[in-house]
Amino acid sequence: MIPALREKYNREFTIEKYENFLAKLEEGYFDIPFRVAETPIFIPKALKEKLIAAGEEIIKLIKQPNFKELTQKSIPANWTVPNENDQPHFLTFDFGICKDENGELTPMLIEMQGFPSLYGFQVHLANTFKSCFNIDASVNYFPNGMDEAKYIDLFKKVVIGKHQPHEVAIMDVDALNQKTAIDFYVTQKMLGVKILALEDIKKVGKKLFYEEDGKKIQLKRIYNRLIFDEVANNTTIFKNSFDPREDIEVEWVTHPNWFYRISKYTMPFLNSKFVPETRFLNQIETIPTDLENYVLKPLFSFAGMGVIIEVTEKDITNIPDPENWILQRKVSYEPAVQSPSGGVKAEIRMMYLWADGEEPKLCINLARLSRGKMIGVRYNADFDWVGGTVGFMEE
Repeated sequence: MIPALREKYNREFTIEKYENFLAKLEEGYFDIPFRVAETPIFIPKALKEKLIAAGEEIIKLIKQPNFKELTQKSIPANWTVPNENDQPHFLTFDFGICKDENGELTPMLIEMQGFPSLYGFQVHLANTFKSCFNIDASVNYFPNGMDEAKYIDLFKKVVIGKHQPHEVAIMDVDALNQKTAIDFYVTQKMLGVKILALEDIKKVGKKLFYEEDGKKIQLKRIYNRLIFDEVANNTTIFKNSFDPREDIEVEWVTHPNWFYRISKYTMPFLNSKFVPETRFLNQIETIPTDLENYVLKPLFSFAGMGVIIEVTEKDITNIPDPENWILQRKVSYEPAVQSPSGGVKAEIRMMYLWADGEEPKLCINLARLSRGKMIGVRYNADFDWVGGTVGFMEE
């Protein structure tokens, strides 16, 4: 999006450089199962400032004294976890890059999460782009004066807290076989914490333990990567470990309830030029006559599953639980990133860390490029110059 940097990058790009980049990205780890794009995104200062302003508007809502009251119904009754803390530790806001009425690039909120993203991998990805391609010094993947040393210190504070690294673990159902496992390994290398599958953790009384070299070690803090929506139909997995919904003596990073509180459920409460009109389906008295301009989304789904893009009145009337759906005005992505074969649509995820007792800090970003109907790897399998990447922002 910064024309001079884009032209230079495209001119100097070769398949050999890209293959070398992928090999270096995987070196010391394993084959990455998701597509990494051929290019980073070069984000001009004006767009960066809009992205920052949009994020600040959302955070203002989250910090309202009545935010928990507003979002209490977002948490499914059968997935409420006790001992919720006062704040999330992670905030991620996904913005589609669009054009406004003046023809200028602007962000529009697509999705939001009070849940961690690839906080380790994105540093590794950006550094690998820098080492394999000639990235100009006028851009940086860290915003607001952040640098790698400051970032790692803050990341440690958020994830480890007051504990020792061996008392903290990244946890997912089958952690080492997740598509995002490379992020777990990069994070482990960066912070020194354990990587544990759910079944590696055992409950004794109210405490949790894992075993290493024949010794039981108490797990005091969980860097949670387990998404309940993905295991809702298979709760038997908890039988050989522990059920997060029980009253247990462990700290959560971030507490599972925040996954629901900061989500699609939050969007109808936002009134901003950076947020498309969004309403709970059960609160719509009259179905819009221009449904071609809307998208229908289930509140409780992950990675775009269940989204209806071409909405009909029948789709709406057939939904048995309208309280669990939102109707959102469509966002028109601008193919603003120029590849050798034409424009590509982009999405920028602004990623914040929020240490206990402190203020949320914008730290890093994740970007995705798309030629398909939706942003996301599964919708872009047959294209090049698409996939996961990172934004380098003009200083």
